[in-house]
Amino acid sequence: MECFGTEVKKEGDHYQIRYGALRLLDVTIGGGGKTLIVRTESDKDASDEVILDTNRRFRKYLDIVTGFSTKERVKKAKSVEEA
Repeated sequence: MECFGTEVKKEGDHYQIRYGALRLLDVTIGGGGKTLIVRTESDKDASDEVILDTNRRFRKYLDIVTGFSTKERVKKAKSVEEA
């Protein structure tokens, strides 16, 4: 996960990192490679500076792995909710 500059740990079919305000970022690929399942656990004691840096890196990571910008992901999510 190059966006975070940290080593990725593989646990079965899960890829995990710990970085900044993320106690855990757990990623699994499902649906024949078409579904990305992301689970996070936050460090509620992280400073505002660390939180902002982590959020910026996390958004960049999602942009890369999904191929969609934040705006496009929100639009897709809203269309799913309306269906």
